[in-house]
Amino acid sequence: MSEAPPNRLEHFPITFFAIVMGLMGLTLALHAATPLYPMAGPAAQVVLWIGIVVAATIAALYIAKALRYPGMVAWEWHHPVRLAFFPTVTISLLLLATALAPQFPAVARPLWLVGVVGQGVLTIAVISGWISHRSFEVGHLTPAWFIPAVGNVIVPVAGAEMGYIEVSWLFFSGGMMFWGVLLTLVMNRLVFHDPIPGRLFPTMVILIAPPSVAFVAYVKMTGGVIDGFGRGLIYAAYIFAALVVMQLPKLAKLPFALSWWALSFPLAALAIASFLFARIEATLVHEVIGVVVLVLLIVVVAGLVLRTIKAIARHEICHPE
Repeated sequence: MSEAPPNRLEHFPITFFAIVMGLMGLTLALHAATPLYPMAGPAAQVVLWIGIVVAATIAALYIAKALRYPGMVAWEWHHPVRLAFFPTVTISLLLLATALAPQFPAVARPLWLVGVVGQGVLTIAVISGWISHRSFEVGHLTPAWFIPAVGNVIVPVAGAEMGYIEVSWLFFSGGMMFWGVLLTLVMNRLVFHDPIPGRLFPTMVILIAPPSVAFVAYVKMTGGVIDGFGRGLIYAAYIFAALVVMQLPKLAKLPFALSWWALSFPLAALAIASFLFARIEATLVHEVIGVVVLVLLIVVVAGLVLRTIKAIARHEICHPE
């Protein structure tokens, strides 16, 4: 007697929200390129509305899962790796609000406020889960643990322009603090312990995201001035990007998994940071870096979309672990 096929909804993973982060990241990267390359503006609008449809679909499916299979949501919450992906929900909301702010400020502001509250709650909840009585092993630690910290430094990107300066500094400070702590732990794990499993190895690219987003947030909060600290952040992002480039041969050999979407948002953050630096300082080098990263991002997202559709059609995802 053959086994019954797994219920797709029951095993619909929280990691799907990384797709929303990637699409919203691409939207914001195209928007950041628009002052230098106006043709990027219409493309940003197209990606934004595609991202909204995808976000609504994923949110609806995960809510349906939570209502029908609350035990599976609880299992993900207690999973040592998937726990870190829960803030992707509120990060997606913050990115959506940031993308909508220029054209639809009346919609963006309440979305941002909900995202901020949710991000604060999830950050405390996730970190409390890390330091609770549960026993985590070194092998459970991956760069995906940066996700809660990254979410906090995203808050000021739109928050500073909306006038929420103190709230922006609060979340920026928390994000930077936890980034420093987690960076030490992650580097220790990478250097002194077993390699990250192939399925999770694409999360290495997340190393680029915290300093990239922090640079954009810091510049927004300081009135568009790039000082020494800001320069330190963007050049730290470039250093991490160089380290990631050295891992490309290994990445290219790995089979597709949803974790591959971890490539998209960090590239978007690096492109946005580079375009912002180029626009303020009028530097050709940073503009070229931004263009190169943006083109790579477009290729990566297009490939990920096609591969995800193929994986869904072949029932290669949403399987029990």
